[in-house]
Amino acid sequence: MTVTSAGPAEQPVRDRLTDPSGVRSVLIALLAVVGSIAAVIVTAASAATALQLTGVPDPGWLTTYGMPVMTVIGQLSAAIGLGCVVFAAFFVPSQDNGALDVGGFRAMRWAATSMTVWAVCALAMIPLSISDVSGSPLSETLVPKNLMTAYGVVADGRYWLWTAIFAVLAAVVARVAMRWGWTFLAMALALLSLMPSALLGHSSAGGAHDLATNSLILHIVAAALWMGGLMAVLAYAFGDGRWRTLAVARYSRVAFWCLLVVALSGIINALVRMSLGDLLTTTYGLVAVGKFVAVVLAGLLGGLHRKVTIDELAATDEPRKSLFVRFAVVELVVFAVAFGLGAGLSRTPPPVLGTANVSPMELKIGYDLDGPPTFTKLFVDWRFDLIFGTFAIVAAIVYLRGVYRLHKRGDKWPVGRTVSWLLGCAALLIATSSGFGRYAPAMFSIHMMSHMMLSMLVPVLLVLGGPVTLALRAIPPAGRGNPPGPREWILTAIHSPYSRFITNPFIVVTLFVGSFYVLYLGGLFDAVVENHSAHLLMNLHFLVSGYLFYWLVIGIDPAPRQISPVAKLGVVWGSLPFHAFFGVALMMTGSIIAETYYRSLQHPWNFDMAADQRMGGGIAWATGEFPLVVVMLALLIQWHRQDDRAARRFDRKEERDDDAELESYNQMLRRMNATAPVSAEAETGADDLAAQGDGER
Repeated sequence: MTVTSAGPAEQPVRDRLTDPSGVRSVLIALLAVVGSIAAVIVTAASAATALQLTGVPDPGWLTTYGMPVMTVIGQLSAAIGLGCVVFAAFFVPSQDNGALDVGGFRAMRWAATSMTVWAVCALAMIPLSISDVSGSPLSETLVPKNLMTAYGVVADGRYWLWTAIFAVLAAVVARVAMRWGWTFLAMALALLSLMPSALLGHSSAGGAHDLATNSLILHIVAAALWMGGLMAVLAYAFGDGRWRTLAVARYSRVAFWCLLVVALSGIINALVRMSLGDLLTTTYGLVAVGKFVAVVLAGLLGGLHRKVTIDELAATDEPRKSLFVRFAVVELVVFAVAFGLGAGLSRTPPPVLGTANVSPMELKIGYDLDGPPTFTKLFVDWRFDLIFGTFAIVAAIVYLRGVYRLHKRGDKWPVGRTVSWLLGCAALLIATSSGFGRYAPAMFSIHMMSHMMLSMLVPVLLVLGGPVTLALRAIPPAGRGNPPGPREWILTAIHSPYSRFITNPFIVVTLFVGSFYVLYLGGLFDAVVENHSAHLLMNLHFLVSGYLFYWLVIGIDPAPRQISPVAKLGVVWGSLPFHAFFGVALMMTGSIIAETYYRSLQHPWNFDMAADQRMGGGIAWATGEFPLVVVMLALLIQWHRQDDRAARRFDRKEERDDDAELESYNQMLRRMNATAPVSAEAETGADDLAAQGDGER
């Protein structure tokens, strides 16, 4: 669907929200009731089967039906909170001085309330989940002694506590935020509060749990942004918000991509737990089909909704808000049903639990490895990473689209930069989705290979691609008097105080090099290696820290902090010894890093952990030096080119000014020569020369 950007037609009749809080509260209550009813119906249909399969006593109706109800209310609140924060950040502009506009300010207050409700629901889920796992009635679980004892044993309780912590932090930041920049911190915390939910339930255990967890992460985030953004836009448009047409148009673009992500990730997540034949023959399959139908229906309603109502909202005389509201309310009710079905689905046993006949390795990492890695397996034996693999493909497509946009309007873009970016995306895909990514969780040496690719090779290639420069050239400016768009957001981010802080050379080097020592030699890797989320965070850290380092020393994009070429050489040379020492220390370490974890995998081949760790240290030593030497050469080339550009600029300036600077310098020398005092020796020498000349004549 094509949408037009905002124009003068959407200037306000009044620049304030008039949405009564009572109407909004009634709508949210309606969504909670609808979603809870759907969740309870699904739970009732599968509760007996779930108890039979798990073999635990019935904890009582309060736990059985309280869990899906709390899940629905909490997830709806989290979605509204995230949607309101994103609304304040991107859907409506802030004021010229950086302060939130009235629409963004009100949305952040709604986000604070919603995230508080999400935190309360998460705290309520702690005793409920303990009661469900133990089979004890909720009244017994709530006894402080029993609750504290079970909390240390039941992992679900700890996950829900982390959810509550992140939700409370997001609520606090949203409540005190007055400026646009604070919306990003609130957004990050709101997203973190959703992550523990992806690590619970069927997706976190059994075979292929890596695919299931990654797909569920994408599914939850996209669904929350889709539903929560619609709620924020509805309230804003209903209250005659100043930028209502702009907000709906921007949300429409986001909703389209959310629809695709939700649908595809939902299909992948369902098929991990069942076959196509189970779709219409099992309770789990029927609920999954019902949820998919609800998602598609919401997408169709949303597309029709915004196609019909955007032009109506742009009318300044009598905009038909009622038409927009009716469409939005129906779409939100369908969303609530989908959320309820999802909550009930998490309580419904899949056709095959996936944990009954799996090997220790499959139980730990999600799949089996049939033999040691070979050169062929590393490059042929692929397992697609839904998060980083998808990011690599999308990044390549978006970059090529920007290059095409420049080419279409007659501008040139260096081929070398395009090649560098595409090679970086390919290296990211190989590091996470090929045999390197497949064997990385099971072998320390392959993990180190993947680590070095993500922190040393991929960032170098991506930085040399100049993505920020391409974006600034390809994205048109918003124009004077128009609300800021993506180009202005990028410029604001580059020149923000946070960017200046994070690109401080000391901070960059500490993140890039110091994290090696903390992670592997400080014991952190041992503590987190069994968690799938830890592997995702490690890969993300390797990419970000490497990108920041190389952006600072060889980046061609505009940076918030400029340092001299000599300082850049100093940063590179200062990092070399730390890399070398890390590799040597890793090879000389007597103890086995994460020994318990690697032994629990029970490799089906002869696996010498000590030799594998020494090999990992050698890989870190060897591969860590080569990219830095290449960087140093690239830096010297850039330094030489910078001098050439400066010389050419000087020559062009002199040609325009008829060598004015050189002529000024010569005049200064002539004045100095004319006014300089003549010494006696100089006068005598001059007389001798004159006499000698007369004699010759």
